[in-house]
Amino acid sequence: MSGHPIFRLALGFAVILVASVIGCRDAGADELLLRDAEIETGLKTMAAPIWRVAGLEPGDVAIYLIDDRQLNSFVAGGQAIFLNTGLILRAQNANQLIGVIAHETGHIAGGHILRTKEAMKNASIEAIVATVAGAAAAVLGHNGAALLPGMGVGEQAFLRFSIAQEATADHAALNYLDRTCQSARGLLDFFRILESDERLSGDQEDPWARTHPLTTERVNYMRDHVERDRCSNAPVSPANEALMRLIQAKLHAFLDDPSITLSHYPESDQSETARYARAIAYYRTPRLDKSVPLVDALIRDFPSNPYYRELKGQMLFENGRGREAIAPYEQAVRLAPSSALLRMSLAQVYIETGDPALNKRAIAELNNAAQVEGRDSTVWRFLAIAYGRDNQLGMAALSLAEKALADGKKQDATQQAKRAQQNLPRNTAPAFRAIEIAHEAEELDK
Repeated sequence: MSGHPIFRLALGFAVILVASVIGCRDAGADELLLRDAEIETGLKTMAAPIWRVAGLEPGDVAIYLIDDRQLNSFVAGGQAIFLNTGLILRAQNANQLIGVIAHETGHIAGGHILRTKEAMKNASIEAIVATVAGAAAAVLGHNGAALLPGMGVGEQAFLRFSIAQEATADHAALNYLDRTCQSARGLLDFFRILESDERLSGDQEDPWARTHPLTTERVNYMRDHVERDRCSNAPVSPANEALMRLIQAKLHAFLDDPSITLSHYPESDQSETARYARAIAYYRTPRLDKSVPLVDALIRDFPSNPYYRELKGQMLFENGRGREAIAPYEQAVRLAPSSALLRMSLAQVYIETGDPALNKRAIAELNNAAQVEGRDSTVWRFLAIAYGRDNQLGMAALSLAEKALADGKKQDATQQAKRAQQNLPRNTAPAFRAIEIAHEAEELDK
């Protein structure tokens, strides 16, 4: 992440697409969606007990980050929770963030998102983020405009829940926190932050307060529960708190100016988190002469951590040392074989070497990743490149059809699906999939 925007979609926080906050700017989904294997895994670890008591399978729930410093979170596209970086960075402890996740889980378990347009249920992540970007601009501009051409999803229909649904989600969240014996003070404190912001900023309160109508009755209900609940004084989990501090440090290190990070984490601080933050800051400067030794020391001290190896691979790859980046990325994947994002990063390094043998490995890694990340069109873009370089034109077209379908582009999906059918052997699984994509594309506008 040297300079300003970091490398476009692949490597760890390099799978991050950084740009400006939503605000009223004309930012696209690519510039708002942040993908990072370590942060997403950490958030899922913190949320897993909540999801289990809510009757959700943790492996089926996704968490995505949006690069926006305002306080906001929402659910969309099935079992997916979206969190603004501002909400994560503003959280004073892990319980505040877990409380918000519990509330959003209440919306999922309550089936509230099923009341939105069905097209959004299976929308690509990019389309959902683009919708929210439009919603934020509409809300701040008070114009109530439609969010995306052809989608027919208005700000109120897509984002805003009713007071009754909010109360139901609050009740569910408190139930989940009780059953896992985690204090609800964090969620109450978050409500108080929103109340304070609303008083200070008047009409320009944080989006969370607009899309999740905050009422005195809700705050009082939360306060009464905290006063009588047996788990209200339960301490914050040290493991969750450590995860929270690491996530916040990594976000700050990648999103803030490196000088701010180096000032906040001085050389005198030899904690693991501070060393990690400094390694990222020096890499962004870029000062590989300082960042590589720092990350090498972290790898030596914490050999089972895949993300330090991932960071080293990212440093090397983005500085023109692709061959050297292969080993740390392969080691990261071996340490975290279930991480689709790490496999995508490794695959991109393989592709960029120009080595036909490594390109074939990239295809294998990406097909594995697509089983998990099929809604993120990036995996299909990489697959199209890899298949094209392998002269598998039918599979390249099929991948482009999948990408277009994930992006909600009906015409492109139809054209590429037909092209795939022309180039693929008949009566094979890929050929049947091309036919399916053509049919699914026809349903995009319905």
